[in-house]
Amino acid sequence: MYRTLSVMLLAGCVFLLACAPASSRTASRADLLRVFPQIDNAVSTVEKPGPPPVTELRRDGTLLGYTFTTWDVVGSVGYSGKPIDILVGLAADGTLAGAHLISHNEPILVIGVPPERLSRFVAGFAGYDIRETPASGSGTLPDVVSGASVSSAVIRDAIIRAARAVAAQQGLFGARPDDRRLDRSSFSPASWGDLINEGAVVRRTITNRNLADALPGAADAPGDADRTFIELFVGLATSPRVGQNLIGQRDFNRLVAETGADDNTVLIAANGRYSFKGTAYRKTGIFERIQLVQGSRTIRLTRPHYRNVQSFDIAGAPEMREIGLFTLPHDTGFDPLAPWRVELSVARETAAGGTLSAVFSLAYALPERYILGTTAQTDPLASALAPPLWETIWRARTVDIAVLCLILLALTAILVFQDAVVRNTRLYRTVRLGFLTVTVVWIGWIAGAQLSVVNIITFSQSLLTGFSWDLFLLDPLVFMLWGFTAVALLFWGRGVFCGWLCPFGALQELLNEIARKLSIPQIKVPFALHERMWPIKYVIFLGLFAVSLGSVELAFRGAEIEPFKTAISMKFLREWPFVTFAVALLGAGLFIERFYCRYICPLGAALAIPAKLHMFEWLKRRPQCGSECRVCEVRCTVQAIHPDGAINPNECIHCLSCQRFYHDKTMCPPLIVKEKRRLKREAVAARDLPQEAPQ
Repeated sequence: MYRTLSVMLLAGCVFLLACAPASSRTASRADLLRVFPQIDNAVSTVEKPGPPPVTELRRDGTLLGYTFTTWDVVGSVGYSGKPIDILVGLAADGTLAGAHLISHNEPILVIGVPPERLSRFVAGFAGYDIRETPASGSGTLPDVVSGASVSSAVIRDAIIRAARAVAAQQGLFGARPDDRRLDRSSFSPASWGDLINEGAVVRRTITNRNLADALPGAADAPGDADRTFIELFVGLATSPRVGQNLIGQRDFNRLVAETGADDNTVLIAANGRYSFKGTAYRKTGIFERIQLVQGSRTIRLTRPHYRNVQSFDIAGAPEMREIGLFTLPHDTGFDPLAPWRVELSVARETAAGGTLSAVFSLAYALPERYILGTTAQTDPLASALAPPLWETIWRARTVDIAVLCLILLALTAILVFQDAVVRNTRLYRTVRLGFLTVTVVWIGWIAGAQLSVVNIITFSQSLLTGFSWDLFLLDPLVFMLWGFTAVALLFWGRGVFCGWLCPFGALQELLNEIARKLSIPQIKVPFALHERMWPIKYVIFLGLFAVSLGSVELAFRGAEIEPFKTAISMKFLREWPFVTFAVALLGAGLFIERFYCRYICPLGAALAIPAKLHMFEWLKRRPQCGSECRVCEVRCTVQAIHPDGAINPNECIHCLSCQRFYHDKTMCPPLIVKEKRRLKREAVAARDLPQEAPQ
C-alpha cells in the first residue's frame, strides 16, 4: 500500500509539473455586460497589459472604469488551493459596477450550493464603495452563502482586494488627509531581498516572447523566446531606508544636499539587452524611452535631473547593466504617496519600412511603512497591507476558538489520565457519552468543524502546486482540529480523532447506543469477513487521491461518499439522494456499530496509513489476552482486536472500552483470578493468627 501511494504521488508530481499554467482569460462583450451593464456600442475598450492587466472602458474619451479578473490582480486562491477567478467591473468613482464568477474549485460549492445562490452572492457586490472597510458595516456587502461561509469570505476578499489594487494602480483616489507624509528621515538597514519583499523596489521581466506578442509585425524577430529582453526595477529612493541602503550613506547624503527638501528621487535600474536610457537623451536632454505617469499627469525624465550609478551598495543586489536615479522637483506635482507607474517605450521597424511601438508599464505603490501619520486600517487604498483574511476570521471567532481549546484540553486530560477515568465504569460512561454529545452538537452542528478527506486532498495539492499557510488558516477550528489530530497521531494513533472528535462518527455511536437501549439486535460480523472488508476504505481513499491528481473537481465530487457534508455541515438540508444516502449509513450503524467508519470512510483510511508510527502504546494488554481471555476482543465495538488479543492500530478508535475491562475486577479473568488468590491469602493469614486466651 505504501509503495502504491508513493508511485501515485510521483505520478502526480510529474503530471502537475507537465501542466502549463493557465493564461489570462480575455473577457467577451457578454462578460463585460455582466459586470458593466451600462456599456453600449459607443463604449470603447483598451487592453492595458499592466501589471496587473486591466481593460479600460471609455465613452467619447471619458473614463467609465476598468474590468479585470481577481486571478490576474491578486492571484485569488480558494480553500481548495485552486484559483477562484472572478471578473470585476470597477467604476471611475470607486464603486463596483458588478462581478461575475468565472471559475472555482471550492469543495462546498462544487456540490451543495446551487449555482443561482452563488451567482446572486457575487452579483450582490455591485454598488459597493471600495473605500469602505468590510467590517465597518456602512457598505452594501451581500450576506455570506449559508453553508459556505469560508468560501464566501474568500470570494469577498478577492473582489475587494483586487478592486483596491487596481484603483491604487490607476490613481483613482489621489486625495489624502493632510497628516499623511513621506518618512524622509528614518533609516534602518535592509538587504536587497528586504526591499523587494516589502514592495519598496518592484520589478518586471519582459521576454522576447512578450515583445513579439506586443509587436507582431516587427521585422527583426527575436531569437530565443524565453530570453530576457529587459528586466526593469523601479523604486522610490527618497526614503533613507531605500536610498541610503542602495547607494551608501555618503552618496545618499550628497544626493539629499543637492536636491530640494520637497523633491523626490526615483530609482530605475535594468538588466537585459535593451537600454531604458537610449542615446538620444545626450542630445535632446530627454529620456525618450522612459517616462513616469501618475494619474492624469505625465512626467518626462530629463538629463539635468539624472544621476548615473555604477553599482548598488547593498547586500544581495544583482549586477545591473544600467542604474539611474532621477530627481523629481516639487513643481512637477509628483506625490510620493499616490500610486504611479513607469512606462517603457519600445519601437521596432516593420518589413515595409514603417515603425511599430509598444509600451510596457511597471506600477508602484509606496509601502505603508514609509508613510507617517497613518495606518493601513485608515488608508482606503492600503488593501495590499490590510490584515490577511485568515487573521480577520480568527479575530471574529475568538469565542469559538476558546471553546474548542477547552474541549481539546479536556480530551487531552481524558487520554493522559485514562486509567483514572476507566477504573470507574459510571464515570467512564458519563464522560464518554457526554463528550460524544458535545462533538456532535457543538463541534459538528454549531461550529461546523467536521474534518473531511477533502482537506487531505487540498493539502496534498498545495504541496504539489505551491504551499501557502493562508489557505489552511481560513477556517480556524478546522486548522486547530487538524493540528491536534497530527499531534495525536504521534502519541495515540488514528483513533483519537475517529473515536472522539469526528461528529459523524460520534453521531453513529450515540444512535447505536440508543438502538441497544431499545433492544435492536446487533450484528456480529465474522472476523474473517470483517478482515476482508477493511481494505474497502483504503481503496476508496487511494482512488480519490488518484483522481485528484488529474481533476480536483472530480475528486471533490467523488468525496460525496462521505456523508459529512449532508449530515453535519448542511444538517440534512440537501437534495433527497444525499439525505437518503446519509440516513442509510446511519441506519446500518444501528445494527453494526460505526458501520461507515469500519468499511467505507476514506478519511479514516488516510489517517490509518501513518497510524502505526505512533510513539507510545497507551492501551495496555496482558499476556493472557487472546489466549486465556477474549473479553476485550468480543466486546470491542469496532472489532479492532484480533482473536490473538493484538489491537490493530489502523482500526482502533481509542474509545478506551477495552481499558475499562482491563481494570474491571469483575470482568477481566486475570484480575478475577488475582483477586481470588488475594482473598485466599487473607483468609489463610486470618486463620493462622494466634487466638487470644479467654480471661
